[in-house]
Amino acid sequence: MTENAATDTAAAAPSGLRWYVVHAYSGMEKAVERNLRERIDRAGMQAKFGRILVPTEEVVELKNGKKAVTERRFFPGYVLVEMLMDDETWHLVKHTSKVTGFVGGARNRPAPISEAEVMKIVNQMQEGIEKPRPKVEWVVGELVRVKEGPFTDFNGAIEEVNYEKSKVKVSVTIFGRATGVELDFSQVEKV
Repeated sequence: MTENAATDTAAAAPSGLRWYVVHAYSGMEKAVERNLRERIDRAGMQAKFGRILVPTEEVVELKNGKKAVTERRFFPGYVLVEMLMDDETWHLVKHTSKVTGFVGGARNRPAPISEAEVMKIVNQMQEGIEKPRPKVEWVVGELVRVKEGPFTDFNGAIEEVNYEKSKVKVSVTIFGRATGVELDFSQVEKV
């Protein structure tokens, strides 16, 4: 997928093409996208296919104390394909390596999804590019265990979450008193 694939996807679709959800082996979504493109080109069916979309979002995680932006699929195992559904195109997609079939509709006549549903996914992808989300979501009141630092193996409840600084304030009980401690996301784990 190109860097601006999410914005490309917002362009108007050629007439007759509809969006279908294709089920792929989990973790193989990008390979399915590649395989489909190659097969479409070899078969000369470019006119019967539009865009192919692997719904992903960017997430921020801490690796060795540094922020790293990685890609996460928010519909693992699914690829969206814009196509004109007929016997030829159905067979091409169905018999592509790492594809297990279509989602929805009858066994040999899948049901398309609406353009509105696709636009919702595209908007979600766009938001992920503009403002990557943290890989782990923290919730105030959630119980966590401190896994490194002077409070290792203490449990506590989250009092505050600061995504900009990648820190949480945790209330830890020390000598019978609750004490607020500021820790990096990497120093705590969910209980």
